[in-house]
Amino acid sequence: MGGLFGVASQTSCVFDLFFGVDYHSHLGTKKGGMAVYGKNGFERAIHNIQNSPFRTKFEHDIDEMEGGIGIGCISDNEPQPLIMRSHLGNFAIATVGRINNTDDLVNELFNNGTPHFLEMSGGEINPTELTAALINQKGSIKEGILYAQEKIKGSMTMIILTSEGIYAARDLLGRTPLVIGKKSGAHCVSFESFAYFNLGYHDEYELGPGEIVFITPENIEVLSLAREKMKICTFLWVYYGYSTSSYEGVNVETMRYRCGEYLAGHDDVKADLVAGIPDSGTAHAIGYSRKSGIPFARPFIKYTPTWPRSFMPPNQSMRDLIAHMKLVPVDALIRGKSLMLIDDSIVRGTQLRETAEFLYASGAREVHIRPACPPIIFGCKYLNFSRSTSEMDLITRRTIARLEGSDNVSKETLSEYADPDSPKYAAMIDEIRKELGFTSLSYNRLDDLIAATGIPREKLCTYCWDGKED
Repeated sequence: MGGLFGVASQTSCVFDLFFGVDYHSHLGTKKGGMAVYGKNGFERAIHNIQNSPFRTKFEHDIDEMEGGIGIGCISDNEPQPLIMRSHLGNFAIATVGRINNTDDLVNELFNNGTPHFLEMSGGEINPTELTAALINQKGSIKEGILYAQEKIKGSMTMIILTSEGIYAARDLLGRTPLVIGKKSGAHCVSFESFAYFNLGYHDEYELGPGEIVFITPENIEVLSLAREKMKICTFLWVYYGYSTSSYEGVNVETMRYRCGEYLAGHDDVKADLVAGIPDSGTAHAIGYSRKSGIPFARPFIKYTPTWPRSFMPPNQSMRDLIAHMKLVPVDALIRGKSLMLIDDSIVRGTQLRETAEFLYASGAREVHIRPACPPIIFGCKYLNFSRSTSEMDLITRRTIARLEGSDNVSKETLSEYADPDSPKYAAMIDEIRKELGFTSLSYNRLDDLIAATGIPREKLCTYCWDGKED
């Protein structure tokens, strides 16, 4: 995934940029970067943030950078922002998204005269540089953005820093958000809407799908109108989005409460307490508790002062170990108890299995698991939500392969497993329950998840659950 933040200010932007980017640290795991434009021209800093927070790595840079306009990002993989020099002038660019037709685009650019690509990310062409190369095919940055939006298969949201201001463009189907804040003498643009509140900005404008704007300290100029069709990622509310953010006017925290309420509405298990898997499952669990009447409690506490986030290390076994080490049990709330645990989702299943084993070893009588979203059956093809290179990393797909006797399962058969009212779905859930050692397992339904957002289904991307493409 990743997060973007930019500032155009009549005074120095560096302080606001630093904290605005830092507020996106939950969205990326490997790289952080800032670029500003001022009297010294373009300045940039990029650091590895895998083993140290963004603030720690960049706190010295803010004393050295100068400028009234700047952009920054948190990234899963590629170093950015990149500073480019082209016939369009000098600019810095940062992106969030995924390009699925990289090879085709690279070959086309080679044939059109692009001689080489410099930035490599994990041995692959940096998608931000590829996006910049597409933009450079046209006679203006606006035309270039429009061209890149149409050529890229996948999604690409971007912010571009020039000496005059910031171009901001939401991806063509609005899978990821982009909002603008305002305060006296400044505008900011942000992936997360909460990132600018403590900096004195208020909500000013939310870009629509494919919309392009140009931002200066004084004005917001719409360069290309929003498209009608939208497919914003529903998983932003379920997991990735921060609790205080809102997308399309829907707050993440309150949506998660509604998710939990829908989960409880289909449940008849009478547990002793309800708990959320920290942190993203907590709000879902509060909603479940409110609806069911079962008390909310915290049978384990997440120890965060020294441990990095569980998915920061590149090695999966190390991520699982850190996730386990961070959860400290409360014996009085576990021993002899029937526990109802709400998590945002089940992907591989490794961490939840170990959590269940940990609770049984700590004296739990029963461990019931309720994911806040439906089973993830299809790997995301639009955003970089996972490091997985194969859909067989998903516990659902491994289970389906066992039940069907083959890894090669048709999309029609997968659709049956995605139907919560089908016998195949019931068989899959029971197999997962037994493999992970849960007393019971019940997922949220897709229709309930959609209802919890309050957004029409046709405006939401639900591909990872139902396999339905645009």
